[in-house]
Amino acid sequence: MHAGVLLAYALERAKPFTPCETELVDDGVRLPPRHRVMLSRRYHHFVAVTARARHEELGLSLEDVKAMFRYMLMTRMVSERILQLNRMGRTPFGAGTDGHEAAQIGAAWNIRRGKDWLVPYYRDMGVAFVCGVTPLEEFRMVLAKATDEHSAGRQVLNQFSKPKDRIVTRSVCVGTEFPHAVGLALAIRNRKEPNIVFAFGGDAATSPGDFHEAANFASVHKLPVVFVIENNLLAISTRFEWQMATKNVADKASAYAMPGFIADGMDVLESYAKTKEAVAITRSGGGPTLVELKCYRFQPHTSDDDDSRYRTKEEVREWMAKDPVDHARRYLLEIGTGEDELAKIRADLDAEIEAAIAQAESEPDPRPEDATRHVYAEGQPLPDGTRA
Repeated sequence: MHAGVLLAYALERAKPFTPCETELVDDGVRLPPRHRVMLSRRYHHFVAVTARARHEELGLSLEDVKAMFRYMLMTRMVSERILQLNRMGRTPFGAGTDGHEAAQIGAAWNIRRGKDWLVPYYRDMGVAFVCGVTPLEEFRMVLAKATDEHSAGRQVLNQFSKPKDRIVTRSVCVGTEFPHAVGLALAIRNRKEPNIVFAFGGDAATSPGDFHEAANFASVHKLPVVFVIENNLLAISTRFEWQMATKNVADKASAYAMPGFIADGMDVLESYAKTKEAVAITRSGGGPTLVELKCYRFQPHTSDDDDSRYRTKEEVREWMAKDPVDHARRYLLEIGTGEDELAKIRADLDAEIEAAIAQAESEPDPRPEDATRHVYAEGQPLPDGTRA
């Protein structure tokens, strides 16, 4: 008889009349917490019960969760390497994504790649990875290479533009992406296409008038757009409570008669679940929705920022104790994923990232004579080499 059976029987006989749960130990091996033995002492028998894990309740497979973790870890590792390259003088600028990984990957897991449209914001590296951008593409942007397919070295990092994956060019100005996204949603509605638009932004992006105009227009016309707000509580150095009177960004949704959802943005499964609820409404013709993902920016705003001027080390440490990547890793261990498998994911990513950096650094820089190209629409080359 298995050790788990003996343990269950002993516990069941020791305390009669009241049901309880205990972990099942099978031949000395403690099974994951979702495997339980339910003891019914009134009737002197036991029943082995396997509860569904959180990801299963959400319709996700174990492979989905592993892939989500891989994207989260990729985002963290690339972010760290970008800031390291900046400190080494190999790139002039960096902006970290640390702390946003669960919010970004969880929300982006609802995007139908190549069908739905993505209008990202400048910290959305993880979202872009899920939608088809690679670490090599990211480092070409970071190093401003001529081979950068997003802007050929003209933009700073994370200014994505990849039409084949339906990632829309964005303006650097905070909040201006929302009217663009709503205009795109209007075109989709008019063309009777079955797809939707995901418009990402930070909490600060909801303060300018651009957000009001976009949200109001989208709601009046019942447009297929989901506003995804990564609320990291800081608009560079301006704290959340200094820029808006509402307790939550999602509280604003009711002013536009659209559903608003709030999720723990440090938890990838909750971020996925709440975004999924919003997406279901929008996909079914219910109009725009808003999802607020509460997270925290671990790094300074950019490599040029001194964050000690507006927050304490204690505050940062408190939030880092809720690290979303560590949270996802612990979850995988709890449901039975081995340490060796997780270590291999990290090792494979490390090799991919280092190869991407080496490849990007070996590629040519943009030519000075090309600096003014792509400002206006370009026609065919003329005989003198210029373009119409």
